[in-house]
Amino acid sequence: MGLLIQGRFSPAVLFSCWAGGYLMFGIVDEKALLASYSNPALATLIVLMLVSLALERSPLLDRFSDILLKGRESFATLRLMGVTAVFSAFLNNTAVVGSLLGVISRQRYLPASRLLIPLSFASILGGITTLVGTSTNLVVNSFVVNAGLPALGMFQFALVGIPVALLCLAGLLLSARLLPSNNAQDKEANQAYFLEAEVMAGSPLIGNSIETNQLRSLDGLFLLEIERNGRLISPVSPDEVLLAGDVLVFTGEVQKVQALQRFQGLDVFGCRADALLASNLVEVVISNESELAKRTLQEVDFRTMFNAGVVGIRRGERRLTGQLGRVPLRVGDSLLLAVGSDFIQHKNLDRNFHVLNGTLLRPKLSPLQSTLAFSGFGGVIAMAALGIWPLFNGLLLLLVALLLSRVLTVSELRRRFPFELMLIIGSALTVAKALESSGAAALVADFMRLVFNGYGVLGAFIGVYLITLVLTETVTNNAAAALAFPIGLSTAQVFNADPLPFIMAVAYGASACFIVPFGYQTHLMVYSPGRYRMLDYIKTGLPVSLLYSAGVIALVPVVFPF
Repeated sequence: MGLLIQGRFSPAVLFSCWAGGYLMFGIVDEKALLASYSNPALATLIVLMLVSLALERSPLLDRFSDILLKGRESFATLRLMGVTAVFSAFLNNTAVVGSLLGVISRQRYLPASRLLIPLSFASILGGITTLVGTSTNLVVNSFVVNAGLPALGMFQFALVGIPVALLCLAGLLLSARLLPSNNAQDKEANQAYFLEAEVMAGSPLIGNSIETNQLRSLDGLFLLEIERNGRLISPVSPDEVLLAGDVLVFTGEVQKVQALQRFQGLDVFGCRADALLASNLVEVVISNESELAKRTLQEVDFRTMFNAGVVGIRRGERRLTGQLGRVPLRVGDSLLLAVGSDFIQHKNLDRNFHVLNGTLLRPKLSPLQSTLAFSGFGGVIAMAALGIWPLFNGLLLLLVALLLSRVLTVSELRRRFPFELMLIIGSALTVAKALESSGAAALVADFMRLVFNGYGVLGAFIGVYLITLVLTETVTNNAAAALAFPIGLSTAQVFNADPLPFIMAVAYGASACFIVPFGYQTHLMVYSPGRYRMLDYIKTGLPVSLLYSAGVIALVPVVFPF
């Protein structure tokens, strides 16, 4: 828990080491560990995520954008949240938010900051209504199957999920009024990027002051600080004399980087300013699957990977100081890139970035391809819901059809295969077996009974839900589900209760991440494009979290009796 909260190591590494340690010490055997990775529900989750790679390229959401965002703000927000929730009930919510992120960021009807947090929250609320709506539900289902219990149904979550989602969407419509109006066309909106330029050896700028070099009167740019031999000079005096190797950090309208063109011997993030000006400036957001997360620009060969140079970095409203090439990047950071002519052709873009610039988006499916893909997916979901055909069989057949029709390619599946998620869930299933077989889960359950003695099974149910909620606000939602499930199942056994309400407490609790931006990937996706602060999430999310918890605690025991 401590290492997960600290965030220095990824959940995939921690859970894999945890499961490997149990294997080495003989707590589980090889057969049990390998069986965890062949769990039917885990296989279904993997195939579903691969199929969603085609569905996320559909132009359907783009076509809705003009209709959704016109008119009064309250109605536009309500339409956006409703459509997002409906799509997120059946599609990967990360894909839904990613599809609408660029559309909302580019539109000029309403400030994007008034819409992006509602977009993220609505995707979560839609996801809790079906088995396939969020990976968390499928993760919990994999634990259910692993425990030898009947698999959860496609619409079993809807009985509680739909009323809770409607309640929270109504509350979100009110709390969204507290969001800032960070209009992308305002001058302040261009102040959030920071770019740096290095004074190269032999530059005529060396030996002259800031005033003499005319670096104080640039068009749209302001010299914020100088990084010299590992120390910062801030504020910068007009009499400060430049030395070779000085790194100048500018803020302001970084789109006006051409103001640096007239200075000889000045390199912007490792490439000459005039070379930058020959390229397009493109804004991207680092995705949750990106290999750039927790690495610096100096550690990766960024130019070779993407044929692009980084002009500026933005992280919400926070000002990044120091040499930006040494700043560890995070999921949700916005980068302003100067890109080459073949930037869009690089095959690793969709894994690493959400591209916000409309002219450089990945090619969408044709209307016929989109219709066939969605029809096939709808048919698979319907047959699974009616019990005609297992969900895994239908999704696997659909995946083969998408490959044969070249809507998807094998190389694309290889690039986007969710290895980390597979490692987390497979390892967590092994850990859950070890906790149960060793008696550790029973110890936790006995402690739960001691804590909630006098409050009965309802008190224990509320306790399991609250534990899961705290975990999901602290670590990732899938990790929270993995940690809480053995506790919930063992607690149900100690109280001789039906395990289903406790399983649902874990499932709904693991999706209850509304208060902090770091617990869920869609929150991080909108963090920088909306130029949000932590307080914006707290003000908007706290009322939603309270409504969500009240709805779940009130409805689950009624719909799924103890």
